[in-house]
Amino acid sequence: MQRFVAIGLLAFISSPAFAQATFHADAARTGAFPSSGPVTTPGVKWTFKAAGPIVTSPAIAGGVVYIGSMSGHLYAIDQQTGKEKWNFKSRMPIASSAAVADGTVYFTSSAGSLVAIDAATGQPKWVFVAEYERKFEAKNLHGYPSAAQTIPDAWDVFTSSPAVVDGKVYFGSGDGNVYAVDAKSGVLQWKFATQDVVHASPAVVNGVVYIGSWDGRLYAIDAATGQQKWAFEGGKDPAIHNQVGFQSSPAVVDGTVYVGSRDAHVYAIDAATGRRKWDYPTSKSWVNGTPAVRDGVVYAGTSDSSRFMALDARTGRLRWNFDAKSYVFSSAALAGDIAYFGSHNGRLYAVNTKMGSLAWEFQTEASKMDPMKILDAEGRLNDASFAPVFGDFQDMYLDFYRFISVGAILGSPAVDGGVVFVGSTEGNLYALG
Repeated sequence: MQRFVAIGLLAFISSPAFAQATFHADAARTGAFPSSGPVTTPGVKWTFKAAGPIVTSPAIAGGVVYIGSMSGHLYAIDQQTGKEKWNFKSRMPIASSAAVADGTVYFTSSAGSLVAIDAATGQPKWVFVAEYERKFEAKNLHGYPSAAQTIPDAWDVFTSSPAVVDGKVYFGSGDGNVYAVDAKSGVLQWKFATQDVVHASPAVVNGVVYIGSWDGRLYAIDAATGQQKWAFEGGKDPAIHNQVGFQSSPAVVDGTVYVGSRDAHVYAIDAATGRRKWDYPTSKSWVNGTPAVRDGVVYAGTSDSSRFMALDARTGRLRWNFDAKSYVFSSAALAGDIAYFGSHNGRLYAVNTKMGSLAWEFQTEASKMDPMKILDAEGRLNDASFAPVFGDFQDMYLDFYRFISVGAILGSPAVDGGVVFVGSTEGNLYALG
């Protein structure tokens, strides 16, 4: 059943023209930015302090950077000065990257709502309320006891970032549905049911919505009608639910869908038929970030093996590996000959896309301090600092807090005007250029 809350539906007031901006550069989620970024170690142009950890990615439009925080604030920040223009307070954390189109900012909240905000003023236009929101959960999750109780997954970090295409806003929800909502009014157009939580962000290309679910399937849905075109099934893990689910969002390039999975594969899938073209196994390491794709190469990071890799887009063969020293949930931004991505150790890496060599790295302030001593001198994880404390699922949440303490970079950077913008779990948004 549709539930819709209208807030302040007023006649349109003229506002400045805003370019469209969205998670991972475009509605196809390619991660390729038209602007080049810094190729040598940059300075810090400015730092903005949010009221809580940042796991989202910045969206840049009209000279303004929009980013959400786990404090529940959505911030609008002057791109040149780093000064706050306005903030909107949601009652729940924001783990969704914003999309900006036609003077409106859209994001999904952890309360299960899609919110439309006036980009110029920060005032709400409308709110669409989904059925509910929750994390992925399962019994014996990751091998934790007990078999009688479901455990919410601390590593289900992000909520779905909306895509705005042809007057509709598409997003996934913890209630297991994919929604299409009218961009101007917030009125439901259709919803499509999967069998579990949907926190991946949709890619919308040529009238088709591509999106993965924690049910282990990647779906292709007709953007106009909400009818399924095909479903691709990844790996299953019914015992401990560790190697299952699409937390990664798909990237669609040249008729192929590229997507990572918690089943420890990067997949290339024919966009028209859902047929597997190739898959690259990652030795039981999750691929949670969205692949970045450009010039016949796919770039993706892994969790436990701490790799950032380049794969041939046609064959899936490995071109090179880069050692990121810690988990990589961050989706890479491609600009010029550099791939920019973050790691759980509080580093932003700039890697040459041709050779896989490090161009430069930036360290968050919290990572430099490392108050819980979870990193060694090279930025690798100190295993002794991750020794179990409780012996149950609480250790998973304690580990997540440890990464917050070093300003882990989980979101994707954005590049504009030769500057890299990236947020961290210490609550800082950095402008590097």
